[in-house]
Amino acid sequence: MTENEKMTQDAAAMKEEGNNLFKTGDVQGALCCYTKALKLSENKSDSAILYRNRSACYLKLEDFSKAETDASKALDTDPGDIKARYRRAQALQKLGRLDQAFMDAQKCAQLEPKSKAFQDLLRQLGIQIQQKATQMSSTDARVQQMFKLLTDSSTAQTDRQKAAQNLVVLSRDDAGAEQIFRNDGVKLIQRLLEAKQEDIVLSALRTLVGLCTGHQSRTMAIVNELGMVKLCEVMGSGEQTVSLAACHLLQVMFEALTEGMTKVIRGKEEAVLPEPSRELRSMLRHLLDMLPAASVSGPGRDSAINLLVKQVPRKSQKNPDNSLTLWVTDQGLKNVLEVAGTVPELGDGPRLTDNSHMSSSVLLNKLYDDLKSDAERENFNRICEDYVKNHFDRQAMSSKLRAIQTVSVLLQGPSEVGNRSLELSGMMDAVIALCASKDLVHQQVAVETLIHAAGKAKRASFITANGVTLLKDLYKNSENDRIRVRALVGLCKLGSAGGTDFSMKQFAEGSTLKLAKQCRKWLCNESLPVTSRRWAIEGLAYLTFDADVKEDLVQDKNALHAMFDLAKSDDKTVLFAIGSTLVNCTNSYDVEKPDPQMVEIAKYAKQHVPEEHPKDAQSYVEKRLVKLLEAGVVSALVCMVKQESPALTESCRECIARVFLALVERQEDRGMVVAQGGGKALLPLVTESTDKGKIKAAQALAKITITHNPEIAFPGERIYEVVRPLVSLLRLECTMLQNFEALMALTNLAGISEKLRQKLIKERAVPKVEGYMFEEHDMVRAAATECMCNLVLSTEVQELFLDKGSDRLKLLVLYSGEDDERLRKAAAGTLAMLTAEQPDICARVPETTSHWLEILQALLLSDSQELRHRGTVITANLMQAQRDLAEKLMESEALEILSVMAKGSDNDKEGSDVKKATPKPEARVAQQCLDLALGYGLIQTGDKAGEPRAEA
Repeated sequence: MTENEKMTQDAAAMKEEGNNLFKTGDVQGALCCYTKALKLSENKSDSAILYRNRSACYLKLEDFSKAETDASKALDTDPGDIKARYRRAQALQKLGRLDQAFMDAQKCAQLEPKSKAFQDLLRQLGIQIQQKATQMSSTDARVQQMFKLLTDSSTAQTDRQKAAQNLVVLSRDDAGAEQIFRNDGVKLIQRLLEAKQEDIVLSALRTLVGLCTGHQSRTMAIVNELGMVKLCEVMGSGEQTVSLAACHLLQVMFEALTEGMTKVIRGKEEAVLPEPSRELRSMLRHLLDMLPAASVSGPGRDSAINLLVKQVPRKSQKNPDNSLTLWVTDQGLKNVLEVAGTVPELGDGPRLTDNSHMSSSVLLNKLYDDLKSDAERENFNRICEDYVKNHFDRQAMSSKLRAIQTVSVLLQGPSEVGNRSLELSGMMDAVIALCASKDLVHQQVAVETLIHAAGKAKRASFITANGVTLLKDLYKNSENDRIRVRALVGLCKLGSAGGTDFSMKQFAEGSTLKLAKQCRKWLCNESLPVTSRRWAIEGLAYLTFDADVKEDLVQDKNALHAMFDLAKSDDKTVLFAIGSTLVNCTNSYDVEKPDPQMVEIAKYAKQHVPEEHPKDAQSYVEKRLVKLLEAGVVSALVCMVKQESPALTESCRECIARVFLALVERQEDRGMVVAQGGGKALLPLVTESTDKGKIKAAQALAKITITHNPEIAFPGERIYEVVRPLVSLLRLECTMLQNFEALMALTNLAGISEKLRQKLIKERAVPKVEGYMFEEHDMVRAAATECMCNLVLSTEVQELFLDKGSDRLKLLVLYSGEDDERLRKAAAGTLAMLTAEQPDICARVPETTSHWLEILQALLLSDSQELRHRGTVITANLMQAQRDLAEKLMESEALEILSVMAKGSDNDKEGSDVKKATPKPEARVAQQCLDLALGYGLIQTGDKAGEPRAEA
């Protein structure tokens, strides 16, 4: 056999396997098979069939864009393929391209005029096209009316504002957006952007958001027509609300363009869509140029940095292309360093906000982390070192301060780069010397740099030896509060170098408590500027490693309220410090407990052994959690999640997720967390956080979903957003507890509605749940089987058990005979459901195991009423499905058991005063079984009422 023949044979085998998987409902498996077959197939007609089949898979998975693409590829080879044309019509209908869908459906109907499916689709499309035409006509009239009001100089100001707001509403609808764009609305919007009224400008920006959302061709046209210069000018204006609105618009534009680069577009738009990478580079170039520009406002500069943080680094390390980061490093890194090195008090650089330095440190860190090779990192280091050295070597003090300030920001971001710059000749000596300067600005810059350097272990020991005396002197003797609070934070940082290790304390007993008390005092002093109070929280973030400090802090209601008020303020730089403080107070950090044997060995070898503080015991932690909840920690966390700032880093989100998980640990606290918006706040944390943070947030969602009605905890469409994070916990990397809680939560969701079950199926939960049904851990195995019991309410899942090539049904029958009562209930419940909904399954039950009858009889004789009820339902379903099965059951001891059960009632105890007994549920079903047997003629009524006897 030649290599080509073997490939053809393998492709045919993969296609056949795909067909079988598709029939049994494993759409994802079928998709994989067809994709593999396409790679092997070299025959065009065979490939066309595979594309057609894969299109059907994509339709099932609701990926309509790919379904349309594959159907089109099949038609490129065989234009007469009616199945492919029908599938493309279905996909186009879902994509909203009704005219093209109608043409395909019409051609299908012409080829097979008697096909009901083709005629139904044609009728549906005709109605939809008519409805759209009516809507477009109505929308067009409304758009024209708004345009007239906005362009007429005699229009009253209030009417003009209402018209601008109405335009925003119209732009959010597909038909409205299209009419605005076609009627030359962009030029009108351009004029509105020139307006002096803030609300008119905001409406214009929001209208553009509606036009650009998810639409690449319109976005490219708008970028070219308005120009990035104008958009950046609006974003760089002094008004913060306008700047944020322009930032959101540019974010939407970026998303539309980058999504368009990866999406295959066919049909009418295909010819008019050039490559959008030119527009993307142009937008990035303008954003980089904004950073050092003197004309740009502080909020505008922060918005530009925020956009660069979101758009330049790769979203996933799996993507090998980091060309944008390399381009920004070469073309714009110096511009970022200009912001990092600016000392606002000197008045010789770009205007900054309190958040600018933190934002630029986040951007620098993101860029550095996105580099792949040592050569790329060396280039980044070289540019930073050259910039710092260039300014530090100058004679002017302002230049030296710019160099030190740049190092300070680098230490907060890519600390490796900051450390290298700090090691430049004379740099550390200059920092120490300036700490003693009489000039307040010089002192402040130097002290902050010293504090950031102290966070690095190798620097901490150096500064402990050389800088503690200096920091103490500044704290005690400085007349300026800004210097004192920063010196205090430096001492806090050095005092917490032992972390949570009770035996490793840098300072004398009680010193950390004194420092913490002073931090709380600063924090509660509302007469101080927000920046100074933020530094007080920074100090607590380090000192709360000490359990005594944690206890004092949660007892101080004023300090907690002050901290939570800052969490809701405009100062975004405080977010990580608050998150870290709360993680420490709730003990939600990871602690690896040492192996007892290793501890003994370490003691014998006189090595250091970490010790836990007595107040870090679980009882103390629970009391602290109650205090935090009473003080309003949930509302503070909710506000923190909502912040749109680079300061809300993935690490910061992880801290918030950890705290939420700690807060929902106790079942009685979950209601308060949900009521204050905690459930909603957790949803963005499962997508935008570190890998650990995503797992912690997902686990918190699972705990809430287990004990609270998910429809109340996550109302409306939000409930569907919970599914994916819960399914993500069903993997080996997660702990057994996380697996168990996810299965419990998914069980609750699967029992709510068919729409939710379809969402679970789409997220590939079914094969994962099946996998955990084989788990050795009793509770996990039972939870997975309970989840499957609810999933089989869906026909698609039921059909999986019809597959004769699998052992799914056998597993359920065997589990129904296990000793674990919870597992037996779940398995028997699933079996009862399947035998009721799929009669074909009944005939296969005896084939699963020779002990099936014993298992069924054991269910009927169980001490548990629930198990007896499930047993009778399964028996009734088997008897109703086939007379042969009924005969086998009546020939066994099941007849006698059912006869006894049929007489049972809820009031069969001796001495009952109830005149008429209420039949038990299983008694009613047992009687149905006997009635079926009588109907089949398998038994006859005996001499005594209700005592059947087997037919001879």
